Amino acid sequence: MCGIFGYCNYLKEKRREEVLEILCAGLARQEYRGYDSAGLVIDGDKPGSVEYFKEVGKVAGLRKKIAGSQLDVEKSYIAQVSIAHTRWATHGPPSERNCHPVRSDQNSEFVIVHNGIVTNSAELRQVLQKRGYQFKTDTDTEAVAILTKYIFDSQGSARRLTFTEIVKAVLKELEGSFAFVFKSSHFPNEVVTARRGSPLLIGVKTDKKLKVDFVDVEFAGQDPKETLPESIQANSLTGLAVPSANPKVFRTQSRTFITEDGFPQPIEFFIASDAAAIIEHTKRVLYLEDDDIAHIADGELQIHRLRRKEEGHQTPSQIATTRTIETLELEIAAIMKGKFDTFMQKEIYEQPESVVNTMRGRVNFDEQRITLGGLRAYLPIMRRSRRIVFIACGTSYHSCLATRAIFEELTEIPVGVELASDFLDRKTPIFRDDVCVFLSQSGETADTIMAMRYCMDRGALCVGVVNTVGSTISRETHCGVHINAGPEVGVASTKAYTSQYVALMMIALQLSEDRISFTERRNQIINGLHSLSAQITKVLELDPILEELAEGIHKNKSLLIMGRGMQHATCLEGALKIKEISYMHSEGILAGELKHGPLALIDENMPVIIIMTRDSLYPKVQSAFAQITARKARPIVLCNEGDDGIPANATTIRVPQTVDSLQGLLNIIPLQLLSYHLAVKNGCDVDFPRNLAKSVTVE
Repeated sequence: MCGIFGYCNYLKEKRREEVLEILCAGLARQEYRGYDSAGLVIDGDKPGSVEYFKEVGKVAGLRKKIAGSQLDVEKSYIAQVSIAHTRWATHGPPSERNCHPVRSDQNSEFVIVHNGIVTNSAELRQVLQKRGYQFKTDTDTEAVAILTKYIFDSQGSARRLTFTEIVKAVLKELEGSFAFVFKSSHFPNEVVTARRGSPLLIGVKTDKKLKVDFVDVEFAGQDPKETLPESIQANSLTGLAVPSANPKVFRTQSRTFITEDGFPQPIEFFIASDAAAIIEHTKRVLYLEDDDIAHIADGELQIHRLRRKEEGHQTPSQIATTRTIETLELEIAAIMKGKFDTFMQKEIYEQPESVVNTMRGRVNFDEQRITLGGLRAYLPIMRRSRRIVFIACGTSYHSCLATRAIFEELTEIPVGVELASDFLDRKTPIFRDDVCVFLSQSGETADTIMAMRYCMDRGALCVGVVNTVGSTISRETHCGVHINAGPEVGVASTKAYTSQYVALMMIALQLSEDRISFTERRNQIINGLHSLSAQITKVLELDPILEELAEGIHKNKSLLIMGRGMQHATCLEGALKIKEISYMHSEGILAGELKHGPLALIDENMPVIIIMTRDSLYPKVQSAFAQITARKARPIVLCNEGDDGIPANATTIRVPQTVDSLQGLLNIIPLQLLSYHLAVKNGCDVDFPRNLAKSVTVE
């Protein structure tokens, strides 16, 4: 969940002050990924020396530390490599000692930044300590840094290994999910990056047009006449891996970035976990695949594939012999706060636009037709499936729950909704005639990715619903839908919920278009989608009322939200937002379960929000309302405008009425606003809640 940023330039003069600003700005754009400490390393004044800056807390503190140093910021570089990191702690508490970049030894022969978890780090640490290596931090990353030095120290004298070969040997010893950037004093102005399960991309910036818009991939050991070049020879003295001294590769034509006139040109490379970190510098990016290793030196970028013994199914994008340099559509203005105080507030208010963006080009309101191009070829398979299984985590899981009923109604196919972690824990049976739908805002959620690969191995049709183009889930699923909600920078996924909700509704509508008996119902929902943006705008006008309600609630320790049917997901999502942003305990309760335990919590001091918008279950929710008011509760009622069935003395939040299957989209907005105001009144940082990161790239 950490943020990685790297910068290297070749034949492009940069002052140290400029380099430091590029690094700090890149970290600040990724601070949503981790914000308990930040650090960077740049080249020092003497050849082979480096300078570190590390600080607990946010990037702003790191900037102050740099500003207060005696470093010569006017020094210029024609070529250099620098790396930076913003951390979300998994191994060891936030401290300068545990802050990245992490070094292999006192002389910083190898320096690493890392996102993810190395699950066998304890075993590696134990073996390396027995070999005499000393550890200075609590991080799993240090085991990787020291292992890198060990392999360098252990190489034979006949032939010195390249930087890439050393990193390959390291990676073959590692288990877990990770992205790395390696820097070394032994390989000045070179950088090696690698990923397995954690996102990583490389931005390319040149003054002149590139001669090619792709990079060849070098595959190891594909010539049957050759011995496997990447075979690992066990070292009987250490038990650790040492690479072969005679590596051979199948392809040797990785592209050099040269101009049309054939000469090398000044070039800059930006390495990041998120495109938002490099968009201000370049829109030309290359996404690395799992087990890709990228090597940058002398203005050249080479990509190699790591071959692993346990390697089984590979995606077409991983097998591809090139990596395409793509052009980002993201705009820098889209990830700035604008007139709003926080990113969360901005994203809540962007929802009238974001739901339209999700529908744009896909819903023809005149002909009442849905067209999802990414699913078109797979619709017959989906309609013939024996069941649909939704798999997601957190907010994405709630959007699946919210739309399950309409999927079952319109498709008449059984629908299951699974939390990805539990799905994997149970080793859930999956069959070839299942359709598995994976939801993730980032497209990089670790549990969801592993569940997707589990289903792929069992032959199910895998459908991705993500916001991030080029993400792992978008590349590795058979087909899917991009929700097009725009970038989300705050940790609280507000736009993601509503846009995922809309995307799932569109999938259900398209799957049912071959059923004439559902035509009227489909048209009713499509008309509801047409009015959605204006209705969300109207709900946002309730902001002052919700701020006032927050004033009366924020000192309480707990809050209950209850509803029934399609609104149960609204309760769960509203409760999640409140607890993650304001740290106030909140619980979403299915109103039908009230008598089976939760009613014991009800008294005059317990704040309760009850969702009573009009649908077929309205009378049953009225019954729940009567039960809690009989126990002296004074609930806040979230109801429709003009509903005269609500007692006159009740505190109400009134929202427009829409078709039942879309009502949850309107009902969640007041709860998002309420969570925001509760957090502000409790003095919480809504964009960076404690202990949480937005992109959950570890299990």
